[in-house]
Amino acid sequence: MTTSSEDTRCGFTAIIGAPNAGKSTLVNKLVGAKVSIVTHKVQTTRFNVRGVLVEGQSQIVLVDTPGIFSPKRALDRAMVQAAWNGAAEADKIVHLVDAPAYARVLNAKGAKAQDQLAFKDVDRIIKGLKTHELKADLALNKIDLLDKEDLLKLAKHFEETGRYNETFMISASKGLGLKALKARLATAMPEGPWHYPKDQIADLPSRLLAAEVTREKLMLRVHEELPYAASVETETWEEHRNGAVRIGQVIYVQRESQRKIVLGKGGQVIKAIGATSRQELSHMFDRKVHLFLHVKVRENWANDRSHLALFGLELE
Repeated sequence: MTTSSEDTRCGFTAIIGAPNAGKSTLVNKLVGAKVSIVTHKVQTTRFNVRGVLVEGQSQIVLVDTPGIFSPKRALDRAMVQAAWNGAAEADKIVHLVDAPAYARVLNAKGAKAQDQLAFKDVDRIIKGLKTHELKADLALNKIDLLDKEDLLKLAKHFEETGRYNETFMISASKGLGLKALKARLATAMPEGPWHYPKDQIADLPSRLLAAEVTREKLMLRVHEELPYAASVETETWEEHRNGAVRIGQVIYVQRESQRKIVLGKGGQVIKAIGATSRQELSHMFDRKVHLFLHVKVRENWANDRSHLALFGLELE
């Protein structure tokens, strides 16, 4: 703890929502730096990631939770449980909703299959808030893609559920409406000393952060061929006297055919993944990074308790 002034506040805010609602984008935008990986694929975030935001005399620890959806696999159930645990333990909850997707279903106008899934997931979250006897602030995201009439209709719809304290109209990607949201969170934090140094923006071990960066590059590169069958683990971390670091990581896949996809012809795919990940890690850690990637087949990694424990996930 770095400050004990009676005027300071510090607490936790859980950002919950359906997969791909924009939670990681919102956390990164609020913090002002990348602390959570972002891709266009749903269920990118697999565990609770903490970003640290300072607003005036308040330190707000933002918890980017996995998307809440209907789980099918053991890994899915662990992710959903992690999200609800993050919400239950927080001082404040913000439910982020993809407003255009929800509105298309609500208004029965041009809704796609993925909109229908998002709609069901949002309603599932509302029921979960009721079940857990929790209330949240509502953040309607992507407001730049909706007209005022639809936004007001949405706000009224959610207000009638009785689960929300306040409603914020925002665009996480464009930064719209975030000033009011930050001000609200700052006043909602309990009085007390800060938990982290003023310049710290995330609470995530470097080894885990490095693995997440590589997983992001992997998902962006082979998103169609390799949906969700891969995991990345940092096996070695060696500090060099000249300030550089040597990082050894393993990409786990479930089948040999997937291993060949990640490697690519002549190793071109994994080389490209390694190059983009190395570049971002060097910038992130402000030091030279030597990154070495290996691909291994582990058929049951998604049900391996010891592997998932590395990410703070617990199987039932």
